[in-house]
Amino acid sequence: MTSLNTNMLPLSAPSNTPTLNFEEVAFCGQERTLLAPSSFTLASVGPTLVMGPNGAGKSLLLRLAHGLLTPSRGRVIWSDGERPRQAMVFQQPVMLRRSAVANVIHALAVNKVPHRSRSRRALDALERFGLATCAHTPARLLSGGQQQRLALARAWALSPRVLFLDEPTSALDPAAIKAVEAAVQEFHCQGTRIVMTTHDIHQARRLAGDVLFLSGGHVREHTPADTFFDHPASREAQAFIAGELIE
Repeated sequence: MTSLNTNMLPLSAPSNTPTLNFEEVAFCGQERTLLAPSSFTLASVGPTLVMGPNGAGKSLLLRLAHGLLTPSRGRVIWSDGERPRQAMVFQQPVMLRRSAVANVIHALAVNKVPHRSRSRRALDALERFGLATCAHTPARLLSGGQQQRLALARAWALSPRVLFLDEPTSALDPAAIKAVEAAVQEFHCQGTRIVMTTHDIHQARRLAGDVLFLSGGHVREHTPADTFFDHPASREAQAFIAGELIE
């Protein structure tokens, strides 16, 4: 088995990754505003870490960006005028009632990858993420860390230009967190734009190229990571970095 390399990779990637624009995007539900009108551009190489306390609107923003939700107002626009090939990995990945390799093959089939190449691509993805020996194990019997790596392998097989990750390590042990972070770095270094939510400041320091910070359904800051951690501009970000409770 070829295991996933968990050494940190350099944060460098091609500069032609897709640019994402939010133009006065807002979302309302249950007769209240869950995301206030927000405008920003994700144009840096990244990875972009979306941060904030629980209930800030991080996951909602990710779903709007990925197209799983339609804004109540405003527009989500990509640089080339159309939505690029994307994948999303959730905090608790959805595993079908079939083997690990069959989960990857199903994703390839849904995305209309030619039948003749599906098995090879699926097995290559599993090997890349250290799951070759688990190929025929029912996916739902894998550990939490293995399931998260399977979700990443499933995404890798699709060759996405953009990968959204919603708190992918929140329920994992340190070894599994390290493996997932290494996978994220590998995606990034292959030129995939990464947009990832986290509330873990230490993880964000390790991974972020830029930080989008939310609280109370408002985008408070969008700055390079060093600027955010060393000189946060908003009161809410200052409190968050200091470990204080904020609304």
